[in-house]
Amino acid sequence: MTFKKGQLILLDYTAKIKDTDEVFETTIEEDAKKNSIHEPNIKYQPKLVSVGESWVLKGLDDALPETSVGDKKTIEVSSDKGFGARDKGKVRMIPLRKLGEDAEKVSVGDTVEVDNKKGIIRYIGSGRVQIDYNHRYAGKTILYEINVKKSLDADDDKIKAILQSRMPVEDDKLVFKKSGDSLDITIPEEIFRAEGLSVIKHFTQLDLFKFVSSIKKINFIETYSNNQPPKPKENSESK
Repeated sequence: MTFKKGQLILLDYTAKIKDTDEVFETTIEEDAKKNSIHEPNIKYQPKLVSVGESWVLKGLDDALPETSVGDKKTIEVSSDKGFGARDKGKVRMIPLRKLGEDAEKVSVGDTVEVDNKKGIIRYIGSGRVQIDYNHRYAGKTILYEINVKKSLDADDDKIKAILQSRMPVEDDKLVFKKSGDSLDITIPEEIFRAEGLSVIKHFTQLDLFKFVSSIKKINFIETYSNNQPPKPKENSESK
């Protein structure tokens, strides 16, 4: 069975540059380690994707409606449906001193931010530096090796996958309970003070209301406990 627009699926993939076989992104931890791009703070798990709604690169998104659960295939994404064509006008030469304190530290291939724009250093010499403001993979053809893991149809499956994709905690820390049209989500104590928690909750509720139509109310529950030991009582006889 193929997928309709807006269908939620779980997708494993490994993405690489066609010309060089450079792997630059993956949902699979073993592949990340094998290609020396592993990051300890990333949750390696199948990616939650809403088919046809630009949650992944256009070229990959366009191919997903013709896939089914269990499909393992390679999708080729041309630059016009990937990271775009290279624009020579986005390559600038600037004085090296404009990098300030970083001028003596940078090297070719580094990403720097100048005038609130990020770019890649392509050349350094004669007191000048060439910065490429194109995306690192602009003009490149991308190969996605995909594995369509699951179609999310039941409400609980959708809720669980949305929470796993949005909440920066281990999956076993996620607790929720749906009663009728109300959903209670317990926020793990370890992210009470996480940067951007209010933003995380905002986008979580947007996804839940969009994809789980039976939900009319969402409660985010934060429970604080007093873990301080009780103060000893004063002995009235000692007064």
